[in-house]
Amino acid sequence: MRNLAQIQLPERVEVFSAKVLVISDSAFSGDREDLSGPKITKYLESNDFFVVDLKVIKDGIDSVANALIAMSEQFAGLIVTTGGTGFSQRDLTPEGTLKVIQRHAPGLAEKMRQSSPLGPLSRGIAGCIGSALIVNVPGSQKGAIESIEAIIGILPHALSLLVDPGDAHP
Repeated sequence: MRNLAQIQLPERVEVFSAKVLVISDSAFSGDREDLSGPKITKYLESNDFFVVDLKVIKDGIDSVANALIAMSEQFAGLIVTTGGTGFSQRDLTPEGTLKVIQRHAPGLAEKMRQSSPLGPLSRGIAGCIGSALIVNVPGSQKGAIESIEAIIGILPHALSLLVDPGDAHP
């Protein structure tokens, strides 16, 4: 009989659902094509996430808050917002997100800000609403991917704890 320590078990791979919310006045109005939403979607899907929704909305505290509430209803998984995290007067994604999150996840936002030299210019936040984890990333393709790359390795554990509180710690 073989010792259990000698048996190589396949690594447990979980697929989590994700939604992407693009916040951009110009993409919403059709003045420019959004490229960050599809780029984030492709990146998430290549990292075992199943993206079930991609929406584009105009910036604004209420438009962001309302979209996040709608996206989080009956949803367990990750919601990535892209855009509206800078210093412009129209960059209101963090304020809209703050209106709806029930619990902050400041460590995720801090880790994302450390991902690049321009990271500290992002005002993005992270937090939970129900069984959804919301993370704000910049609207640029490069900034968005750098931010998600910074936390992709810990997202499965974070989501496991959020959707199944009985999940064991590693």
